[in-house]
Amino acid sequence: MGEKVVAGQIDLSDRQRYREKLQKCLAGLERLLVEKRFDRPKNLMGVEIELNLAGPDGMPKMLNGQVLERIASRDFQTELAMFNLEVNIAPHRLGGRVFDRLAEELRTSLAYADRKAAEVAAGIVMIGILPTLGRDDLVSANLSEADRYTLLNEQIVAARGEDFRLDIEGVEHLVCTSKSIAPEAACTSVQLHLQVTPARFADVWNAAQVACAAQIAVGANSPFLFGHELWRESRPPLFLQATDTRPPELQAQGVRPRIWFGERWISSAYDLFEENVRFFPPLLPICDEEDPLEVLDAGGIPRLAELVLHNGTVYRWNRPVYDIADGVPHLRVENRVLPAGPTITDVIANAAFYYGLVRALAEEARPVWTRLSFRAAEANFDAACRYGIGARFVWPRRGRYGGTGEVDAVTLVRDELLPLASAGLDAWGVEAADRDLYLGVIEERCRRRVNGASWQAATFHRALEQGLGREAALAATTRRYAELMHAGEPVHTWPVGLPEPVPLG
Repeated sequence: MGEKVVAGQIDLSDRQRYREKLQKCLAGLERLLVEKRFDRPKNLMGVEIELNLAGPDGMPKMLNGQVLERIASRDFQTELAMFNLEVNIAPHRLGGRVFDRLAEELRTSLAYADRKAAEVAAGIVMIGILPTLGRDDLVSANLSEADRYTLLNEQIVAARGEDFRLDIEGVEHLVCTSKSIAPEAACTSVQLHLQVTPARFADVWNAAQVACAAQIAVGANSPFLFGHELWRESRPPLFLQATDTRPPELQAQGVRPRIWFGERWISSAYDLFEENVRFFPPLLPICDEEDPLEVLDAGGIPRLAELVLHNGTVYRWNRPVYDIADGVPHLRVENRVLPAGPTITDVIANAAFYYGLVRALAEEARPVWTRLSFRAAEANFDAACRYGIGARFVWPRRGRYGGTGEVDAVTLVRDELLPLASAGLDAWGVEAADRDLYLGVIEERCRRRVNGASWQAATFHRALEQGLGREAALAATTRRYAELMHAGEPVHTWPVGLPEPVPLG
C-alpha cells in the first residue's frame, strides 16, 4: 500500500490536487485499455501470507522489527502491528506441479523465518486471528514503526472523528471501542493474485465474487477475538468495523464502507477503479510528480501512482490491481478473503481450489452471476463468515426449471464446485497429481466437516471441559495449534483437544 509513504502534514490544497490527479490517472487507465497496451496472457499467479509472532506460551510478541532484521530477506516485510509479518512468494506460472513447488518454497521460507524468530523467543503462527490477542495488545503504540502505518492511522481516525466501535454478535457477543485502527491488525490473511487480460478481467472478478463464499466455508480459521467466540470467520466484520471511517450518521445514510463486497457485477476493470474514485474520499493524498497523460502522449507507460495508492485504501474482498512489470502494464485480481493457515498444505489447497474454480466459473456458457443476484452472492459470503463449514447458500438450481434454491455449503462444494475446480485446474495445465492431492484436502474437509475454525472451537471447548479457565484454554488451544501447524499435516487430520499430559516418573 505504498512502501515509500512518508508521514507529514496534509493540507487542503493537497487534497484538491490529489483529486485532480486521480481523474488524470483514470483518464490514463481508460486510454491504456482503449489502446490495448496491457500485457498478453501469461497465466501468472502470486501469493502473500500475513503471519503472527507468538511466544512459546502462545501469547503475541511485539518483535517484528527484530525478527525482520534477523531474516534479512526482501520476501518478508512488516505488516500493520508489531506482532505481524508478511511473506511474499514470487509470481509463478499456473501449470505443471506449480502447487507442489509453491508448497516447498513456503516450507523453506517459513522454517527459516521461524528459526530466526526463535532467536528472540518467538515463533511464526499462521492463523486468521491469534486467539490470545487482548485489547491491550491492539493499541496504536503497537503499530509497526513505519510512516505509512502512522499516517494511515491518523487519516482514518481523523475521518472517523470518534472512537471505533466493535460490535460483533456471533456465538458470543463482543462490544468494545478503540481509539485507533490497531484492532484491524488482528486480521491475518492470504492474498491470491491472478494476472488477467482486460478482456477477461470482468468475468474473472465476477467469478471470484461468486467463489468467495465457498472459499470461506471450507477455509474459515478465525473464530476468536479478545477472548470471545464470534463468527467462524471473524475477520470481515472486524476489518469492517476497525477501519470504518463512517460515523453512525453516515452509516445510517447508506454511505459505503471502505471494506466492501461491492454492489454489482461488472463489465470492465475500469468499473472498479472508477467506483473507488467516485465513492471514496482520499485517505493519503500524496501526489506524484508524473503527469500520466503526458507520459502516454510521449509513448510511455504511466505509473498512475495516485490511483494505485488510493486503490490500496479501498479494501474490496476481490481488489483490482494495476501494476507494471518489465515496462509493460498489467491487471490483476487480488483475492483477499482467506485467513492464513492452518498449515502450508491447507493454504495451497485453498489456492488450488480458488484458481481452479475461478477459471471454470469464468468460462461457463451461462455464468453463475447471470443467474444469481449480487445481493444473494453477498448474503452467501456473510453466511459463510458466520457459520463456516455449516453455512447454507442460495444458489442457481440445475436443470431446465432454473431459479435459485437453498443448499448447504458442503453439498454444493462436493457435488458442484470441486468438479468445476478440477476442470479449471486441467484448463490451466496443472498436473493431475497436484490437482488430486490439493483438491483432495478440500474434499476431506467437506467429508469430515472440519476446517481451522471448527478445530479451534472444538479444542477450546474440550479444554474448558477439562477445567481450564477461558484465558488458559485459549492459550492452550493456540499452543496446540502452533504445534500441529508446524508438524504440517492438514487440519482435517488434527485430533481435537489437548494432548494428554505426560505422567512424571
